Amino acid sequence: MSLERKALRVCRTGPPWLLGALLALSACAKEPTPVEEAPASHPARIEASGGASSGLRELPAVEAGPVISVFAQKLERPTPLGETTAVHVKLPPPSNRELAESLVRVVGDPRAPMVLFRSDTLARLGAIPTSPGPDFFTLFSHLPDSELLRRVGSETRVARGEFGAVTRETLLFNGRHPSARFMGLPADARSFRDGSLTPLSYCPQVPVSTQAGWERTLLVRDPAVVLDPARTWDPCTGAGTKGGRWTFAHLMRQMAMGSGASPEAFVTQWLSSWLNDFTLNGDTVPARRKMYDEVIAPWATASGAQSSLLQNASTGRWEVQLNKPLDLGIAPFRLLAIVNRLDLGNTQGGGYGRQANAGELRFVFGLTRPSPWGSGGTEATCNLKPFTVIFEYGVPGTGCATVVAWARQWAMLGNHPSFDAAYRAQLTAMTESVVLYGMAAAKGNLSALNQLRTNEAVLGATQGRPWELREFRLTDENPTNGTDTPSHGFLRPHTLSLTPDDAAHDSQTDADVDLFVRTQVKGGLELPVVIPNRCTAKYAVPYRFKGRSFQGANALVAPPTHWAAHGASATDASEVCARKAFSLNTCNGCHFKDTGTNDFSGVNNTAFTHISPTSGIPARLSRFLTGGGPGLMFSVPDAQFGAAVTSWSFADLQRRHELLYDVATCSLCGRFRGLDAGFLERMEELTGAVPLDVSPGAQAPPFKVGPIRDVEMVTRLLELRPAFKEDFWDAPLSFLRPPEVFVH
Repeated sequence: MSLERKALRVCRTGPPWLLGALLALSACAKEPTPVEEAPASHPARIEASGGASSGLRELPAVEAGPVISVFAQKLERPTPLGETTAVHVKLPPPSNRELAESLVRVVGDPRAPMVLFRSDTLARLGAIPTSPGPDFFTLFSHLPDSELLRRVGSETRVARGEFGAVTRETLLFNGRHPSARFMGLPADARSFRDGSLTPLSYCPQVPVSTQAGWERTLLVRDPAVVLDPARTWDPCTGAGTKGGRWTFAHLMRQMAMGSGASPEAFVTQWLSSWLNDFTLNGDTVPARRKMYDEVIAPWATASGAQSSLLQNASTGRWEVQLNKPLDLGIAPFRLLAIVNRLDLGNTQGGGYGRQANAGELRFVFGLTRPSPWGSGGTEATCNLKPFTVIFEYGVPGTGCATVVAWARQWAMLGNHPSFDAAYRAQLTAMTESVVLYGMAAAKGNLSALNQLRTNEAVLGATQGRPWELREFRLTDENPTNGTDTPSHGFLRPHTLSLTPDDAAHDSQTDADVDLFVRTQVKGGLELPVVIPNRCTAKYAVPYRFKGRSFQGANALVAPPTHWAAHGASATDASEVCARKAFSLNTCNGCHFKDTGTNDFSGVNNTAFTHISPTSGIPARLSRFLTGGGPGLMFSVPDAQFGAAVTSWSFADLQRRHELLYDVATCSLCGRFRGLDAGFLERMEELTGAVPLDVSPGAQAPPFKVGPIRDVEMVTRLLELRPAFKEDFWDAPLSFLRPPEVFVH
């Protein structure tokens, strides 16, 4: 591919720092310490039907300066609200182009707004000592000197090797795509105390990313854990502890405790949701009554129960009849992995959530149908099924200290030389702090569950096709009025995040999808777009679009294999990027062509899953996750336009690894003063508009949106802040991030 085509870009003027960094992506700058090379067992390039793996060392090297996005600066005296530090953030250009020249930006939920002021303007007014540049906006925080000293101490411990061998090189990710290499900068506590601009982005050293590190801190799938006889039950062999702390039974029992039903009835009702058609947001999902044949009936037999599937004469609905409850202890779901998704903290709303959170903890199970059931079966005889169940919990607690503490616990797990008793005990304490009943007082059944997802083909009309993904939550979802309220009771079907209704919209030719991608998603792109190194978008998928049901209640895979915008131009970088961003975030694209899981070559055949339920223990991982191995990235041809236009690279465990240690060792926790929503009402009264950047597709705010260009008005708004003050809340100083809307 030609350099010109590879650097396909939107022809808009970008800020000087950004243009310099982008130029560095096309022509290598000073070469820093190399990224750790892939093991010798990996060839330099691994070809497969879904894409190819190549070395991360092939990424261009750039200077750290242009990619720094956060500076801290100690103020000469505290503000009237008790803030001691100016935090300068390089905000991405607003989706609403009218706000590009605004001297004030409002981000996040308008009910809990975050108000930032253009740094250059504050410097001219004398409100801050200096500005880091025209692209920065400032908010204020209370940051004690001790917090900087804590980071310096953490940097020292990393450098000493307390978390293993280190590298000076950091990878720059744009969304999920590795795009460059650079060396991070150490925190300078003395410079901060002196009032100088202190860069805070990225660690100066990070532990080397290795397979062993991934296995201990990010995606735990070692047999010592997933077949731990004290904590798991293997329905394939009958080994382990029924109801152990990492079993399907334990998770369901804890989730059911607030439902008003027995755990057995709770699970039976959930399984029965496949037996009849249901309609949600106008999307009618056909029944898959093979759920009875493949799961319920064999499970009932093993439980010593008699079962039947009957159609109710009065309602016409199919119902399961059992003469005794299912035995949860022998549930036919075997643990495949325990997954740390710290990276999902604050991804909604473009990373502008006021409260920092620690993302998700996930448990991945695969369906088995042993023969004979639980009586000495082997891996070869346990009849592994293409069916995964994923429990996705929101880690309880908010605030910077909570997030850092959670990250440190995972980082400390990485220090264990093996999955020994101490490792498993620590991991158990961590998982129990999330999954036990009562851990989330404001959520359905007092459970921390965010959602439960399934991905299966075994229930299809023809086994192996089509794959179907469903989602369940402990909420009452009302697409008509746009609400989704936590509620106690049974698990309920839920629309799929960011995924269209594939029954109403053809994935390749639909006019609504084409329009949505080329307007809403395209309007939410971070500019300037450079293919393939700079492509992120902030947008929301509505329940309805152009008067039709849009968000789907289930998703089929192969077909659809991905989502196309049929009118998009291969020569328009913004349309190429918008199509990719939209499709990659759907269940269909993420589990097939956009991530290269259409790899049936045998190189890494995970077929429609990222953690394979049919490959045995340890479960095989997709190359979207691994990149092909440490030191590698997996490049997938664009699903619509092909490799002739561009390919997209992934190394998701590498991305998660760097984020984990950045949070665990290099985060700085500041206290930010909240402002009441009435501040925006007063702002509108004074200026006639509020410069809130609304994600394309999101609900319009209850006020006029527009820029503020009057410098005197900036002074008035600064003086107005104390009248609307709320309590302090804490978050990492780098909590305002570029757009990230992915959920998979």
